[in-house]
Amino acid sequence: MNDTNISVVDSKTLLALFGPRDQYLRKIRSAFGVVIAVRDDQIHIEGNPEAVAKATTAIEQLKSLVQRQGEIGPHDVSKILAAITGQPALVEHAPIEKLNVGKTVRPRTPGQAAYVQAILDHDLVFCVGPAGTGKTYLAVAMAVSALRQERIRKIVLVRPAVEAGESLGFLPGDLQAKINPYLRPLLDALREMMDYEQVKRLTDGDIIEMIPLAYMRGRTLNDAFIILDEAQNTTVAQMKMFLTRMGQNSKIVVSGDTTQVDLPPHTRSGLIDALARLRGIEGFCEIHLQKSDIVRHRLVQQIVEAYEADDNQPVQRKRK
Repeated sequence: MNDTNISVVDSKTLLALFGPRDQYLRKIRSAFGVVIAVRDDQIHIEGNPEAVAKATTAIEQLKSLVQRQGEIGPHDVSKILAAITGQPALVEHAPIEKLNVGKTVRPRTPGQAAYVQAILDHDLVFCVGPAGTGKTYLAVAMAVSALRQERIRKIVLVRPAVEAGESLGFLPGDLQAKINPYLRPLLDALREMMDYEQVKRLTDGDIIEMIPLAYMRGRTLNDAFIILDEAQNTTVAQMKMFLTRMGQNSKIVVSGDTTQVDLPPHTRSGLIDALARLRGIEGFCEIHLQKSDIVRHRLVQQIVEAYEADDNQPVQRKRK
């Protein structure tokens, strides 16, 4: 057996290092099979020499991270432990914080876990996948979490209003009445995260904004989490316009399904175009979710498969 001690600067650092209800401490103990205790402002680690050395390295790295950024999250702990143990990071079980109490969002598949990790690690994330894979829901959950942790000051939820040709002036009602039908899926996801009064207070205060894509022109958004939903229905020009709205300390998540493009014939999808253009750019990440990532009703996956099978059938032409 071997043991070592690590000095702790203050109780605030210790609390951040061990995590809520000591969940990070338990992860470190489990990863290396060591005993960890706090004695006289020191972290005491005991176990076999190799395990103690690895656990010490992990705690020192996490301690440095806490001192640099003030806090750490489950993804930070998973990444450091994975690097030291040589095992893949188990991020699929990491919960996503929410503004309301009592309900927690977690990635439910490896693909969703990779999506969440990509949002944590990159400022520009494109997620492509079929209906029901959680593309929008998880992005909204991550935005709400970032707002709660004060890593951003604003959430902007955007959708192209293709069905109205982006010309909303001919629709009845005021602006909110005109755009509500197109933004309803984003609002539904948001209300899963917060109660009605929270949503109303934050939207009235312009902290959460839900707008059609056409209304993004000319803006620069700093300290914002910006989500573009149904991105397959943007044109190349619209996508360029949207992506260049990104300001300092902002994050953009773009989601869509390249099999459900509703643009006019011979119009290239801005999502498909951007995926080809942006590969290789630092800070950009591309995630593809599959049928196995569908988490809606069990029939949704079978419905997607049925339509895919039909799309793959050769077209039968009638003989004259």
